[in-house]
Amino acid sequence: MALENSVFTSRPESLAVPVEEKREGEEVEVATEATTSAGVFNLSEELGHVVTTETALPPAPEAKVKRSFQSKLAEREATANQHRKKIQGTEKERGRFGWGWKRRKRQRYVEKNGRCNVQHGNMRETYRYLTDIFTTLVDLNWRCSLFVFVMAYAVTWLFFGAIWYLIAYCRGDLEHLEDNTWTPCVNNVNGFISAFLFSIETETTIGYGHRVITDQCPVGTMLLLLQAILGSMVNAFMVGCMFVKISQPNKRAETLVFSKHAVISLRDDKLCLMFRVGDLRSSHIVGANMRAKLIKSKQTQEGEFIPLDQTDISVGFETGDDRLFLVSPLVISHEIDTHSPFWDMSQAQLEKEDFEIVVILEGMVEATGMTCQARSSYLAEEVLWGHRFSPMMSLAEGFFDVDYGAFHHTFEVDTPSCSAQELSLATARLEAHLYWSISSRLDEEPTLANQAAKQPDSGSVNGKGGVGPTFIVGEITGIQEQSGLGELNGSVATDQSESEA
Repeated sequence: MALENSVFTSRPESLAVPVEEKREGEEVEVATEATTSAGVFNLSEELGHVVTTETALPPAPEAKVKRSFQSKLAEREATANQHRKKIQGTEKERGRFGWGWKRRKRQRYVEKNGRCNVQHGNMRETYRYLTDIFTTLVDLNWRCSLFVFVMAYAVTWLFFGAIWYLIAYCRGDLEHLEDNTWTPCVNNVNGFISAFLFSIETETTIGYGHRVITDQCPVGTMLLLLQAILGSMVNAFMVGCMFVKISQPNKRAETLVFSKHAVISLRDDKLCLMFRVGDLRSSHIVGANMRAKLIKSKQTQEGEFIPLDQTDISVGFETGDDRLFLVSPLVISHEIDTHSPFWDMSQAQLEKEDFEIVVILEGMVEATGMTCQARSSYLAEEVLWGHRFSPMMSLAEGFFDVDYGAFHHTFEVDTPSCSAQELSLATARLEAHLYWSISSRLDEEPTLANQAAKQPDSGSVNGKGGVGPTFIVGEITGIQEQSGLGELNGSVATDQSESEA
């Protein structure tokens, strides 16, 4: 219970005193006169609260409300709350144990950003990843790629540094550091750190000049050649991986956008499923091609259950409309015909269906020449029946202006709620009715002409015998019939001459 816009000068005592039960025979008096209070109590049975409205009357002493008034308000409020609970309970269905039933949201096969929501598990032939190590490294995330990049160089430097140190140790170069007559394998190598630095200088071809190999160490010469070759291979491999990873065209797909919803409405008197696609960059996608798939589980006639069955959705493959010139946003249309999986789906059935529409846009990036693919999907609840996309292109001074703020906007249009199959049958019945009505009328016109020719004789007979006028089939009589027949005969003659020609 709430008090709104209260204008009491002081708090009524009746609202603060506990409620007591009314005795038998005791009358309940409630002060409701406007002359005795500055505010008037208006009790709303639906909302269950007291609303006070100000009056222009002069201030008067407070109205004393008895305790039963508060109990009456509490009772009416409880009744209103119970009524609201009944309304809310009827709005949603109840499950087996009385809980509210809610439609389970379908798990997406392809996310809105294009990521495929599939994880591979229990793979035992993991050695196959090593057969294509380059692709495996490219597919790694950036943290793993950077870790592999750093470790590849660090391991090779440490490995060859240890070998240089081992050569110096085996030849005794570390024992003759102060002997000027001794010729070491590598000058100025007095420990592992110096051997490691010489390995880095050799592989990266820095060559500071302080540490240099001598001609008295053939083993060192062979090791120098081997490290130079392997170092070049490591450089080529790792730099190539990083270059391919940086220039991957999947990042180009971030600027290819799809509408949040797909719509179904009439286009050229046919139901069509439509969605919108656009490119945010000025550099275009060359040879853009659009495909669509319906992902829905089904059961065959033999009882085999096929989860996530894929069915092609035609977006103009037969007519070439699937090849896009994606300079401005386009609305991709799928005509719902006899070959469409939505042929017998109505608006009511659409709300109960559980499917996913995957749309795929492929093309070549103009800047790099690499093939790019952008993906998105629409669930059944993301398909709006009876909607159409808002226009977003306007003509400016010397160019066409595209307003991407209206890219996802739709508006409602008049669309039949029946399926495309039912709409086609209704259209066929209407056309057949018009055809047979026109043909039957044309067949009756020669009969009407003959009856019109005999009409003067029948008139004279009627005049002599006193018999009433004769009614011709079709309930056309008198002068109106003759004038109408003249027009009909003219049209019939023209049609017959055309048919004979």
